[in-house]
Amino acid sequence: MDAITRMRCFIQVVESNGFSAAAREMGRSKALVSKYVGELEDELGVRLLNRTTRQVSLTEVGGAYYKEAVEILQRIEDLQTSVQSSHQEVRGRLRVSAPRSMGDDILNRAMMHFLVRYPDIVLDLRLEDRIVDLVEEGFDLAVRVTELEDSSLIARKIAPFRTVLVASPETIEKHGEPKVPADLASRPCIIDTNYRFKQNWAFQNDGEKLSVTVRGPLEVNSAAAAREAARCHLGFLRTPLFFVQDDVAAGNLVVLLEKFEEPIRGIHAVYPHRRHLSGKVRAFVDFLVEWYGAGQPDC
Repeated sequence: MDAITRMRCFIQVVESNGFSAAAREMGRSKALVSKYVGELEDELGVRLLNRTTRQVSLTEVGGAYYKEAVEILQRIEDLQTSVQSSHQEVRGRLRVSAPRSMGDDILNRAMMHFLVRYPDIVLDLRLEDRIVDLVEEGFDLAVRVTELEDSSLIARKIAPFRTVLVASPETIEKHGEPKVPADLASRPCIIDTNYRFKQNWAFQNDGEKLSVTVRGPLEVNSAAAAREAARCHLGFLRTPLFFVQDDVAAGNLVVLLEKFEEPIRGIHAVYPHRRHLSGKVRAFVDFLVEWYGAGQPDC
């Protein structure tokens, strides 16, 4: 039995939360699925799953192996599907969920270019700052900036996501440059309420998490309005770098406290099925990877 088949069995057991359910899903016997997973553990020389009479759970090394195995099989299946469906038409309704803060600017531009390239697509784009249930609510995929915890979803990273602290040169001159995150507690801050931290801004120092409660003249659920407030010298702003990178390049805004930034996360395209991915979903995900990789060209 080849390693890929053993790997598939292991992943299915994890995602089905048990050998019986995995066997039903794969159309195999429970004994055979258990045999394949056992052979995989023997081959690796480690225990991947803790087994009880009622449930299975990942060991620490099993969790790490699972994440890598999912990515490996995803790349293999992407390659196979790409070859098999290279002629598949890209058409029909595409339902996409994305954060409103991204749709305010960069994602909107990407969508327009996508529709120009694929005129037979009808895009149903829902911009809202909540985690939708893709299957229950009928979405084809979602664009998310978050740690991914749902193992039933497939995620493809489309771009890095860096959160920065910025202010205009005039703001820095008037209020002084903060040297450590705690300095922000006594300075005017612009609060974008779309983001999870809201008034409690998160930083880190040598791996240790820090949180600073801030206040200021504006609280708004619009990244565009928050950016404009920073341009107008109303205070310090915590925001994604991609949203202010043009202003930073032009010198209108300055990045501050870089050594205290949180680790860089990722923007992901998330969808519910690994197999038989439709041409429209694959085309959209590939387009986003291309778009962000090219630096988001203007219309």
